[in-house]
Amino acid sequence: MTQKYDITMKNIFSDMADDIMSYFLGLQYTKIDELNIEFERVERRDSDMIFKCTTDKGNVAVHIEFQSENDGKMPYRMLRYSLEIMEKHNLLPYQIVVYIGKDNVKMANSLSYDFGEQNTLDYKYKIINVGDIKYTDVVKTDYYDLYSLLPLMDKNRRKEEGEKYLERCVEAIKDIPLDINKKKDIAFKAEILSGIVFKREVIEKVFSEVVKMFRIEESETYKMIIEKGIEKGIERGAKEEKIAIAKKLLEEGMDIDKIAKITELAKEEIKKLIN
Repeated sequence: MTQKYDITMKNIFSDMADDIMSYFLGLQYTKIDELNIEFERVERRDSDMIFKCTTDKGNVAVHIEFQSENDGKMPYRMLRYSLEIMEKHNLLPYQIVVYIGKDNVKMANSLSYDFGEQNTLDYKYKIINVGDIKYTDVVKTDYYDLYSLLPLMDKNRRKEEGEKYLERCVEAIKDIPLDINKKKDIAFKAEILSGIVFKREVIEKVFSEVVKMFRIEESETYKMIIEKGIEKGIERGAKEEKIAIAKKLLEEGMDIDKIAKITELAKEEIKKLIN
């Protein structure tokens, strides 16, 4: 995935692991432990999510990557990741790329060659295009953490209904039978992810009521994102870092007042970044 959503990536998706594995993968597991793997040989970056799962077929490492743009090199990256997982943890990797981009999926999900019995490769992994998931299918379930992805789902309906579709998503989140704190987190994540496919002015309009209702700034995810952003800025001690954070949050659809609060930049300065 591009660096655009680095600040929020793990905060947004960490709570979805169980629902992703159950709903998207249909994986039945009895135990789940997160594995922290830095792929030093690959790109010196952390993977999005890797979990050791004990299933009825034995232990596996479920590796989930999130991608907001098409990457022609994705099969090579995923193969290198699988080798790192097998070498470091002696586990068979079950790999999935969750595509949350605006455009159609254009990435291959396999690599293969055949130079004879002793020189062959047949490698594949799973790609889930969130835009292909039907809104109605998800809201019929109790996989409530996946409601954060609703604004990215049902691409055809989303394009046809536009703003009304995003309103449906917000209403569905408001109706979730969970405590208010959990709703705050889900709503904030949905607001952030909406920035991938909706214009900022539409997001601000649709989410304005729910932001006031839920006091989203009190959500745990919101607080973590703010803390990480500020810590990063303090560590580097540079205004450029605050500007970089502001740009990312603008791209994600966050309103100027919130960005000013997070970065301590002047609103006028943030407005200049829009263009």
